[in-house]
Amino acid sequence: MASQNGNEELPAPWKEAWRSFCKNKLAVVGLGIVIFFIILAAIAPLIAPYGFKEQELSNRLLAPSGEHWFGTDDFGRDIFSRIVYGARISIWVGFFSVLASAVIGTILGIVAGYYGKWVDTLISRIFDIMLAFPSILLAIAVVAILGPSLQNALIAIAIINIPNFGRLVRSKVLSVKQEEYIMAAKAVGMKDTRILFRHILPNSMTPIIVQGTLAIATAIIEAAALGFLGLGAQAPTPEWGKMLADSKQYLVQAPWTLFFPGLAIMLTVLGFNLMGDGLRDVLDPKMKQ
Repeated sequence: MASQNGNEELPAPWKEAWRSFCKNKLAVVGLGIVIFFIILAAIAPLIAPYGFKEQELSNRLLAPSGEHWFGTDDFGRDIFSRIVYGARISIWVGFFSVLASAVIGTILGIVAGYYGKWVDTLISRIFDIMLAFPSILLAIAVVAILGPSLQNALIAIAIINIPNFGRLVRSKVLSVKQEEYIMAAKAVGMKDTRILFRHILPNSMTPIIVQGTLAIATAIIEAAALGFLGLGAQAPTPEWGKMLADSKQYLVQAPWTLFFPGLAIMLTVLGFNLMGDGLRDVLDPKMKQ
């Protein structure tokens, strides 16, 4: 709806949700952290003093200083520069893996919840089988089949998160399809695809948004875990988990080589978790008084 001066305004429910979100100080802090790392990733070439591949063996394992803010690693590479470029990788993997799993999981969940019967049984059993395995073990199995690389790690993370979105959407569809307006749409002969994507899907978006925000944090951790195990990003890619793996033998000699990549992972995950909790509190009717 447009205001009298012609400017676009948010619909009233979203304006109220934004006000409620802003009242949650921890959620605002989380949003600030997320925005900070997104900006950091976007302007990495402008603020990184060195290239992430740039080596200088005479400067290996230097402590933090004015020249190298976070110190250097065992190849003499500037850790600050690698962390800045690594933000691009972690956010890219987190966002696109969750986007893929959300799209596939949502489609499967809608189909299972709306049509029911054997379709629901088949899809639900597939979800149950996938959820029977610890997520990281399933991701390791997928990467072992496809081969270790950043792209295959992204595919693995997307696959293991599909059941989470699928079951969430299925439960939402089971309740939405019993609403009177859905019954009326069926009665007038509206096609199933139109009912699904014009009525059921829009009314199921709230839990998907919340789950997606929290899933990005999980995906970043999973990508770091695969990188740490040598199954994700390969050298010299500045992925935070891979940086931890390469520096673990220098824990006593050069602890900064582990501290700063670990801090970057912790802060990014914390930001998405705090923001996701805030969105859940605002958008989930069960959380409201």
